[in-house]
Amino acid sequence: MPGKSNPSLKDPELYEELRDEGASKQKAARISNAAAKKGRSEVGRSGGESGSYEDWTVPELKRRAKELGQKGYSKKTKAQLISSLRNS
Repeated sequence: MPGKSNPSLKDPELYEELRDEGASKQKAARISNAAAKKGRSEVGRSGGESGSYEDWTVPELKRRAKELGQKGYSKKTKAQLISSLRNS
């Protein structure tokens, strides 16, 4: 379990909070490092509105999974793709 001994985590306290809430390791690290760089209040404001994954087609979901470097996406159903994208 990463914590203060992991030098790649810039905000280990926030990382642990996010992991306790169920975020994946990658997502928790990405958010905690962004918060350390920009400030916690700024992290929630960044990004735009991408729409609901339920509105995406299966090829669009697979393309996004590929962009994120996920493995095994080609055999997943739409529901499985949505779940893996939300938890990455």
